[in-house]
Amino acid sequence: MNLLAPRHAVLTGAPGAGKTTLLNAAAAAGLTTSPEVARVLLQQPGGMELREADPLGFAEAMLEAHVREFERHVGQPDPVLFDRGFPDVVGFLDVSGLPVPNVIDAACRRLRYTGPILRAPAWADIYQQDAERIQDWEQAVASDAAVTAAWRRYGYEPIDLPLAGVAQRLRFLQGRL
Repeated sequence: MNLLAPRHAVLTGAPGAGKTTLLNAAAAAGLTTSPEVARVLLQQPGGMELREADPLGFAEAMLEAHVREFERHVGQPDPVLFDRGFPDVVGFLDVSGLPVPNVIDAACRRLRYTGPILRAPAWADIYQQDAERIQDWEQAVASDAAVTAAWRRYGYEPIDLPLAGVAQRLRFLQGRL
């Protein structure tokens, strides 16, 4: 089964770098969007505990959620903007010092995004921790490096978003779709 859809674009990058804010602005502008599955999992009962006690199990749960979101948008005629994607799971495992299971590697190789991969670089001026974003600044920078390397490992070339306000970032994103 070929699970490619036109213009599956992704926001990736550092925690707290404005991805969700941009995703919400894109949705308000009429684009089809898909939420960050890790944040959804962390907000569920036991989600934070799973991440802490069993990071590999958390990665597998993220993969399952990414697959559901990806498949939900197969055949979507308009562009779809995802908040993170399959290689982000690999970046999470890498930064956690864990091996990448074959099932996760295979998903990254088989389920391909066809639109631009837009990276929100670490941005100290806007970074804030919250209930799900538990990384300190140094960990956020390390996470950004790991996920960016993972996207490149799977043949993508992330395009950096400008360190600018939401309106300018939205125009930048729309120009790439």
